[in-house]
Amino acid sequence: MALTTQTQSNLLQKPFLPHPSLSRSSAFPAAAALPSRKPCPASSIKCSVTAAPSVAVTASKECKVKSVKARQIIDSRGNPTVEVDLITDNLYRSAVPSGASTGIYEALELRDGDKSVYGGKGVLFAVKKINEVLGPKLIGIDVRNQADVDGVMLEIDGTPNKSKMGANAILGVSLSVCRAGAGAKGMPLYKHIQELSGTKELVMPVPAFNVINGGSHAGNNLAMQEFMILPVGASSFAEALRMGSEVYHILKGIIKAKYGQDACNVGDEGGFAPNVQDNREGLVLLMDAIEKAGYTGKIKIGMDVAASEFYTKDGKYDLNFKKQPNDGAHVRSAQSLGELYKEFVKDFPIVSIEDPFDQDEWSSWALLRSSVDIQLVGDDLLVTNPKRIAEGIQKKACNALLLKVNQIGTVTESIQAALDSKAAGWGVMVSHRSGETEDNFIADLSVGLASGQIKTGAPCRSERLAKYNQLLRIEEELGNVRYAGETFRSP
Repeated sequence: MALTTQTQSNLLQKPFLPHPSLSRSSAFPAAAALPSRKPCPASSIKCSVTAAPSVAVTASKECKVKSVKARQIIDSRGNPTVEVDLITDNLYRSAVPSGASTGIYEALELRDGDKSVYGGKGVLFAVKKINEVLGPKLIGIDVRNQADVDGVMLEIDGTPNKSKMGANAILGVSLSVCRAGAGAKGMPLYKHIQELSGTKELVMPVPAFNVINGGSHAGNNLAMQEFMILPVGASSFAEALRMGSEVYHILKGIIKAKYGQDACNVGDEGGFAPNVQDNREGLVLLMDAIEKAGYTGKIKIGMDVAASEFYTKDGKYDLNFKKQPNDGAHVRSAQSLGELYKEFVKDFPIVSIEDPFDQDEWSSWALLRSSVDIQLVGDDLLVTNPKRIAEGIQKKACNALLLKVNQIGTVTESIQAALDSKAAGWGVMVSHRSGETEDNFIADLSVGLASGQIKTGAPCRSERLAKYNQLLRIEEELGNVRYAGETFRSP
């Protein structure tokens, strides 16, 4: 249908509502006023698995919240999580992820705690908070104004870590509001996020495929959690996905031949979990697969150490932490562990290491950053929290943010975290969690923010592929769009 000439008032120009984490001078830039459009059929459902809509898709004229309803669903690990339906003229559905290795500074994930039901992991309390508190307060609010909607929820919660309402409750609503805002403006979600964040150019991200799982994500003896491949030499996201998939299948054959069929079982994020203990051996496996696939030089390596998972009470790191008790032969000091990383960087084409030390060992982080010329990513260290990011910048502890929306709990704060990190010259890697659903919001987020990099597991398991497939759709939709490639750290 043709656009009308009538324009609507620009509510995105309003500043953040006063809240400790939002009352910042670096508020998001305003988006231009948008023309009104004729309404879509009310039966349409805009959910996590729909394809990226064309810019020409007709949008709903209605931009006010009519109803919000939450429910308990099941994530990829078989645990309960929150799903939220928000209705304007259409229904917008979002689901919340959940992590296994979580930082102690993350916003609170509200669980029921009744051990007789889902082992205490139910989320009916969070669902009730949405249906009885947050939802009713948002009736009539304009979904195009993400910062104000998130600000309302943060004021209702009133705690520094969202412990009253629960970050999983607030995030579920925030994600659906963002989808509804895109729908009200008649544009794809990634384009709406681009406007919210003031991103100048949309860029397709380099995928970081987690193809060997260890740590808390797998039942093998590997201490380090993720061994990833990054196809920086691809010419497009579609080619990067093909390269990653080909290496993944070749790696499966190598692992099967060396360790047996049962070693091809996959971890929470779709990567293989061969029963090896030497982390160097995991890197050698990646190199063999990359070479056999013919992508030497085109595919680089990344690691997520998740060192807080094996940080000991006496300030050391136990690389045999899964076997307790043990003889202590694999315990290293921070200095020794730092030397091991430098050996890895020298011997392998490693371009990124995430969480190499504990979340409170700032000095060890800073020392490693000053001695290697690679990306050091803060996950447990930063937990997508603007205050932790500011501390990381001041202490020169790392040079990249791992952006997880459920660590901070709102779209607004997630975007602000990305903007703060970019302003400091850092990279931004958008990330899934080990407990995922078919929701693909982070695919649009990575493009809309032009993050240049995304990690959302191996090219295996539908909850991981939901994100990669959405990125294929977005790239097709945009046509002539740049792939971050070698410039993934600063696209």
